[in-house]
Order: sequence, then structure tokens, then C-alpha cells
Amino acid sequence: MFYQLSRDPAHGVVPLLARKSLEAGERVLVVAETEPQRAAIARGLWTQGATSFLANGEASDPHPDRQPILLSDRPEPANGAKFLFLADGHWREGETAFERVFYLFDSETLAEARQVWKDLRGREGVTKEYWAQEDGRWMRKASE
Repeated sequence: MFYQLSRDPAHGVVPLLARKSLEAGERVLVVAETEPQRAAIARGLWTQGATSFLANGEASDPHPDRQPILLSDRPEPANGAKFLFLADGHWREGETAFERVFYLFDSETLAEARQVWKDLRGREGVTKEYWAQEDGRWMRKASE
């Protein structure tokens, strides 16, 4: 699942996708290389609304296996997640351990995302969807 960010940053989009994933009964691993980006995502998850939050923790914290949403700098699902969110626009191999990969990218990482789309073409067991924001809504633009 390729998500091109335009209006909203990753720390605004990850909570929306994570909520839907949890509602589907799945655990989530969110990968972002830098601690400040992971911290911004964590704040977004904790502040979903006045009466709602999405529990999460860092992979380096005690008991990462208990976290429904785990944040890390590498795609190692210590919480048993089957859904991987690549939130910093950079692709990482290792996606084979996951049932679904959400690849979030913006204008700065667009060229990399285009190359990843091409590189995944024809890979066995991989179905790709490309989503982009239009007028505040997510629209599916392509699939293979």
C-alpha cells in the first residue's frame, strides 16, 4: 500500500491507518529512522481525541511484545505485528514477514517510491495499491 502524503504529514496519517488496523484485529509496527519522527508519531497516537488514544511504545522500551503499536527504527516485529508502516518515506527489505506494508512517502521521497513501485513489479505474492490525498480524502490512483 503506497500512500503519497501531501496535505497531512506521517504523524497525522499513521494514527488513522493504525486505528483501522487495530479495529481489524491486527498489531502494527511503525518504522521511522529518526527518534524525533517516531516521537511525533507517538504523540499523534496518544492524542487521537479527548476520549480516545492508541496505546504504543518504542521497541527499546520494556516489554515490546505487549504493544499493539510498536515504534522502531527497523522492521523487526517484536510485538508480532503483521502490518508494517514505513513512515519515513524509505523502503526497507524484510517486508516478507508482514501481511501488509503501508509505505508512506512525500514529495521529498517521491523518486524513491517510484523506484520501489518498479522494483516490486512482478514480485511473487505482491499486490500494490497507490493512494493519494485529494481534497482531504484518500483516492486509489493505481493498482497492480
